[in-house]
Amino acid sequence: MFSFSPATPRGLRALATVGVAAAAALVASPAMAATSSTTVTPAGDAFSASLASGSKAAFSAGGVKVNCTSSSTDGQVPAAPDNANAAGAVTSTLSPASFTGCSTNIFLVSASAASNNTNGDWSIGLQYDPAGSTGTLTIPQGGVVITNSGLASCSTTVAPNGPVTLTGTLVPGTATSAPQLVFSNISVPISVTGGAFCPTSSTTGTFSATYDVTDTTDPTAQIAVAQ
Repeated sequence: MFSFSPATPRGLRALATVGVAAAAALVASPAMAATSSTTVTPAGDAFSASLASGSKAAFSAGGVKVNCTSSSTDGQVPAAPDNANAAGAVTSTLSPASFTGCSTNIFLVSASAASNNTNGDWSIGLQYDPAGSTGTLTIPQGGVVITNSGLASCSTTVAPNGPVTLTGTLVPGTATSAPQLVFSNISVPISVTGGAFCPTSSTTGTFSATYDVTDTTDPTAQIAVAQ
């Protein structure tokens, strides 16, 4: 939702640190520890991950937010036997996550996001843990670029110096709901370029989003992570 208070240079500078993150959406998390074996099923099935109904991908810094109403990506569970890993996570390549319907809480400043795989693949590593399984998203170097326009014109690049990993919580599906991947206030490395109001020294933003994970090969099945 927009804030209709007059924009200030300080507010504009904070906005640009968001970028899309600056999507996202996603300080980079340490590599996921490979402590438990993991099996992802159904083997070979395609899947999609889209924002849960009514939720947003939120990028924020200094109290300023960019909210995107639509975000999605897709991939495929590896075919057997590669859908099982005795040493840790099972990894799938993803399409670059899209972020659309983005707005800011600064009056007269808009935002858009463009994702790419120019410098490498996007991927998700699903890791079983009896205490709570996880999904670690890898964004390649420069994988998201956010453009702010209006009273401030800035460009924010996510993962400017190399690929980054963002670890979320994997919530198992139920009889009435799809499994979800939840990212909550994940710190994201960024770099900012632009005019006088752009904080070119800013290096981080945060990302939050909840994605429903859907089996697109067999809509009656669910993507599941087990030992």
